[in-house]
Amino acid sequence: MRIEKLDESTKKNLLEDLLKRSPNSYGKYEESVRQILDDVKEKRDEAVFAYTKKFDGVEISASNILVTDEEVQDAYKEVGEELLGIIRKALKNIESYHAKQMQYSWFDSRPDGTILGQKVTALQRVGVYVPGGKAAYPSSVLMNIMPAKVAGVDEIIMVTPPGKDGKVTPTTLVAAKEAGADKVYKVGGAQAVAALAYGTESIPKVDKIVGPGNIYVALAKKAVYGHVSIDSIAGPSEILVLADETANPRYVAADLLSQAEHDEMASAILVTTSMELAEKVSAQTDEFIKELSRGEIIQKSLDNYGHILVAETLEDAIEAANEIASEHMEIVTANPFEVMTKIRNAGAIFIGEYSSEPLGDYFAGPNHVLPTNGTAKFFSPLSVDDFIKKSSIISYSRDALEKIHTDIEKFAEAEHLTAHANSIRVRFDGK
Repeated sequence: MRIEKLDESTKKNLLEDLLKRSPNSYGKYEESVRQILDDVKEKRDEAVFAYTKKFDGVEISASNILVTDEEVQDAYKEVGEELLGIIRKALKNIESYHAKQMQYSWFDSRPDGTILGQKVTALQRVGVYVPGGKAAYPSSVLMNIMPAKVAGVDEIIMVTPPGKDGKVTPTTLVAAKEAGADKVYKVGGAQAVAALAYGTESIPKVDKIVGPGNIYVALAKKAVYGHVSIDSIAGPSEILVLADETANPRYVAADLLSQAEHDEMASAILVTTSMELAEKVSAQTDEFIKELSRGEIIQKSLDNYGHILVAETLEDAIEAANEIASEHMEIVTANPFEVMTKIRNAGAIFIGEYSSEPLGDYFAGPNHVLPTNGTAKFFSPLSVDDFIKKSSIISYSRDALEKIHTDIEKFAEAEHLTAHANSIRVRFDGK
């Protein structure tokens, strides 16, 4: 990995480099995505079936697009008891963590007859997109469905691309069943997003779409936002390790590569105060790459977006980490909890040398759907909050309104909204 001294120039260049990975930079794909969306909106099932044949090489129809109970049972037989047990342990941790995020309706009643409050309501129907194809992501299934279940969503619809055999990956199906998906449809890509957003003869329209996908999925979600809600427009995965001379270079190198293996656009960054650690980590990554199955992808990822930045002070390192606002941040320093208090911007923060990033991906409980491309400065991880909405409650008695009605009327008149003022005044004009 390249080693650079951290200064304003290297930080500026790095931030500009990382921004190139944003889905907002892929305008050349938008026209083809828009065509798919328009086709599905107009032709509905017909377009979904045609695009599935074109992109996935699979013939689907109204008779086989929905996963059957028999297919789910077959999936359980293929997955086996050991992995099923692990999925259930992870699910329990995820459910327990998200249960603590629950919000409830509240009401504040006063003696004068004023009642103010907030009504919390779960969304009625949510669509969950799960990537398919060559890879299986049961962890993504759990992370996207469980907070919706905890929130109390009435119906959870999952879509995922079928394999060449026309089937859904067994681990994906088992995870969906365990987490509580109500229906699973064999469709992926932008056409699946369109089907969820607009509805077809086979797939019902949803209120919100969540879940990661490729650039076509990300741009499709961006395009349908406003017609339905979405969680976020996710970019490539990223990790930043903030370390001092006390860190174990072997651990740090392993953790950086855990994200670099996702794809060639993934970002892996070490910010450290120790040149000795920087050199050891760089050497160790080279050794690991020789052993790992996705070594070619990892190498391209590091060549494109891998950086080791050496800072003069820990304060400089922390400032850089906050500017980068990484999806995953590991703190491996002499006093990691103290450093954590100074971190403003990160999707998930992993503290200490035994809290490596994959712990969060699979098992600990916090959600692994996280803000990317610097959006951790203003976005949060996927949570129960994403699956609820809030309504304000306002109730005044005549006595309560009478005390303040002239104030409201004057306020409305100051804005030249006389009908607003009249709406209050008529209740006290004696007619």
